[in-house]
Amino acid sequence: MTQHDARSEDTEQREHGQAPAASADVGTTAPDPVQEPQPDPTQDPVQGPTHREIVAILGGLMIGMFLAALDQTIVATSMRTIGDDLHGLSLQAWVTTAYLLTATISTPLYGKLSDVYGRKPFYLAAISIFVVGSLLSGTADSMYQLAVYRGVQGLGAGGLMSLAITILGDLVPPRERARYQAYFLAVFGTSSVLGPVIGGFFSGADEILGLAGWRWVFLVNVPLGILGLAVVSRVLHLPPVRRVDHRIDWPGALALVVALVPLLVVAEQGRSWGWTSPRAVTAYVVGGVGLVAFWLCERRAGSDAILPLRLFRLRVFSIGAAANVVIGLAMFGGLAVLPLYLQIVRGQSPTQAGLTLIPFTVGIMSGSVIAGQTTSRTGRYKIFPVLGTVLMIVGCLTFATLDVDTPFAWIFAFSVVFGLGLGFTMQPLVLAVQNAVPVQDMGVATSSSLFFRQMGGTLGTALFLSVLFSTVVGNISEAFTRAAATPQLQGALADPAVRADPANAHVIELLETGRTDGLSIDDSSFISALDPRLARPILEGFAASIDLVLLLAGIVMIAGVVLTVLLPELPLRTVSGIQGRLADEAAADRAAAAASTRDDGDEPPQAPGPPDDERATDDAERFRQGSTHVTTQTTHSLDR
Repeated sequence: MTQHDARSEDTEQREHGQAPAASADVGTTAPDPVQEPQPDPTQDPVQGPTHREIVAILGGLMIGMFLAALDQTIVATSMRTIGDDLHGLSLQAWVTTAYLLTATISTPLYGKLSDVYGRKPFYLAAISIFVVGSLLSGTADSMYQLAVYRGVQGLGAGGLMSLAITILGDLVPPRERARYQAYFLAVFGTSSVLGPVIGGFFSGADEILGLAGWRWVFLVNVPLGILGLAVVSRVLHLPPVRRVDHRIDWPGALALVVALVPLLVVAEQGRSWGWTSPRAVTAYVVGGVGLVAFWLCERRAGSDAILPLRLFRLRVFSIGAAANVVIGLAMFGGLAVLPLYLQIVRGQSPTQAGLTLIPFTVGIMSGSVIAGQTTSRTGRYKIFPVLGTVLMIVGCLTFATLDVDTPFAWIFAFSVVFGLGLGFTMQPLVLAVQNAVPVQDMGVATSSSLFFRQMGGTLGTALFLSVLFSTVVGNISEAFTRAAATPQLQGALADPAVRADPANAHVIELLETGRTDGLSIDDSSFISALDPRLARPILEGFAASIDLVLLLAGIVMIAGVVLTVLLPELPLRTVSGIQGRLADEAAADRAAAAASTRDDGDEPPQAPGPPDDERATDDAERFRQGSTHVTTQTTHSLDR
């Protein structure tokens, strides 16, 4: 049995041998808080960084996360302007797909490689690649070039979020980690508000410093990225990783690419191709073959695998992976239609829509703070994903009642409820997985959690947007049928001024010929120019399709509730990832020394070196002082 397998078996025993208090079901009388075993300072006297040091490091990590989080919202706001300027609006989906492909595929690679070689070099590399991709994107002369350059950006973005969360796990014990994760969610909240505002400002400017305004959507990342590189290089000092015999799982990486590329492409393009078209079917077949090849490669690679299959033997990891897929599907899929509701049905600009969703951000941040502080005090975390998924169902079902005239106060309230559910759910699930796996697998476990959530989001976005656009024309036709005999519509058709306006001509023609099911909504900008009486049935049809999508998202979230209820709750560790790794290495050294003594028999003893606990103390002290020259034996030097 390998060292990794031994640790996985130990973790499985933790799952099955946990105290009853750790596995209490929701709805029963709450037991006393989980009592964690306190570390014995005489065995592994490894001390972690202080709160001040952690906050300084978090500053650098948050800059990197802010780059990726801001990019997602700022680019979406500006894409229409970019497409018009580069004469390729119809190609904008490929710009999105290229970024999504590289970011999704690179996420688990960053996690595995950082487990082997260390976090810092790969986090710096992720920021550098993202900055280079941003600089290139700002110089693109065509949509094809922009798609390639966005792919480069995605290669960096895949490590920005996953490695930041993993590094926090290295620095802080799980019980204390929950309260620091609120800082990360604050980044998401801030970016969701600033993204549409900044994107609207840049895309609305004809020229800034001699360059087209939209180019600054990408170029703004360059100074932020350079600042992040400087801060992370200065404040992030991690002990180097002990050298182990390993091989990079290149076959698994290639199989992952073969599996995900066609599946992600068809998820993005399936609506325009047709889900049963020859191109779509070919993508399904190639992706399926790739998945089988990936499973075979990971099975053969064992502990060297990009995604070690042994982790799925852990109930927390396997149930957490399924829960992340479901939550990602409902969250991203459902949220994809809310900006469309605000911009199409309510006539808001992208900037106004972003500001309207500020209560959603408030809900996320509030939920994260409440969950983090409570987990830190009590050691209990399972209740929050359960409550969070229930609140997400409530949020989806209330959003499913939206219509053309829903008061904004109700939209704000629905947003707070949905955001609160997300704040309760997102970070506790990652915390549960990090706490359950061996510390040597924290990188791959964290990145896998984000990977599964992103895959669920990709599937949900494709599925729900397909439902939206496949039903909207029919719903618009039904809305026109219901409105046909109303005085409002009849008055509009009889109004000479309405008939004389060219903007109304196409809709009037469809009404008079009874062919309202032939209305094209590929370009929705015509709606704002219509007479309000003619536009209202169209808006009602859009609202009905959006309500259907949000209803489906709520139904999907029922599976999320079931999965979070089944999620085992293990006692939270009281040591950080670094402390656990150094203690494991010290224990391995003691075992090796004892075995060597038994093998040597009566040979004269060697000159004693420093005891393991003294060396661990020295390692920790050097780590606390910012030095990476830790005295573990035969280490990689990439973190130096």
